[in-house]
Amino acid sequence: MIHLGIIGTNWITHQFVQAALATEEYELSAVYSRKIAKAQEFGEKYAGSRQDSDDLAEFFALEEMDTVYIASPNSLHFEQAQQAIAAGKNVIVEKPAFSTPKEMATIIKQANENQVFFFEAARNIHEESFKKMKEFLPTPNHIIGANFSYMKYSSRYDLVLQGEVPNIFSPHFSAGSLADLGVYLVYAALGWFGTPKEVHHFAQKIQTGVDGMGIIILRYDNFDVTLQHGKIGEAHLPSEIYFDDGTLWLDAVNSINQARLYKHTDDEGPLEIEVSAKENPMIEEASDFAKIIQHPNDEAYGEKYEEWVELARNVNNVIYELRKQAGVVFDADQE
Repeated sequence: MIHLGIIGTNWITHQFVQAALATEEYELSAVYSRKIAKAQEFGEKYAGSRQDSDDLAEFFALEEMDTVYIASPNSLHFEQAQQAIAAGKNVIVEKPAFSTPKEMATIIKQANENQVFFFEAARNIHEESFKKMKEFLPTPNHIIGANFSYMKYSSRYDLVLQGEVPNIFSPHFSAGSLADLGVYLVYAALGWFGTPKEVHHFAQKIQTGVDGMGIIILRYDNFDVTLQHGKIGEAHLPSEIYFDDGTLWLDAVNSINQARLYKHTDDEGPLEIEVSAKENPMIEEASDFAKIIQHPNDEAYGEKYEEWVELARNVNNVIYELRKQAGVVFDADQE
């Protein structure tokens, strides 16, 4: 059984805890919040004994906790992950895990040295529907392009228009549209196609200094992938991958609920690909992480873990370059 501690008491933390408990591989052992009342309120929703804390040093020192899920504001991930790893804990860090390649490299190195695991919680690549799509992808020389879209209007942009700076639109908290939504698209592209040879970002910055929306072009040897992300507008577009003999249509890449394969020569209409999305979309990633944590010496699981770590590193590198092109500067860049 994995003894889970959590940092952050928002809705996404509830969703992850519920997913983790549903796998029957975890138990909630500890809750941290800056306010003890919030930690207690969060933990009371779940059965079992646990430790509630408003002191990070005390929290990381808990012997009954072996794995920490970090869902604090993005800018706090790095320092908290460092503290957790130094205390001998595995870390699951909500995406985007870190602000810069330097932070990412530091955590990967520290986790290896302390013989613990680091996972970036990029849930879409762990969903069975995402993995299944690989069965329908031809070799790269038969792919001619792709378009992925994820634009969802944030009600907190209303606060920006009123002159406020909510965390999700603050450069101090390493936020913005690319960090919040675009990361899903980048993960999908690199997860299916590998690392591009060129990246280009055409972003719209908002008054807080971060990107509100943007268009990304990833250039591969034989094709381009266009990514559309945004939090100041709403899109209802599907995502598509184009082959020289057809098209793979997806309702989305952040969570695939519908998929169809169109062939140029098929007169009977598209093939409906059977996909089954979980009610809680974080169950599959929680299950994947549990397999690695509970089988640290399994060679096959070890190879999969290294694949995820390298993908996290590559995604971080790409997002950092895209952010630089957009002229978005985080506080973390100065460190």
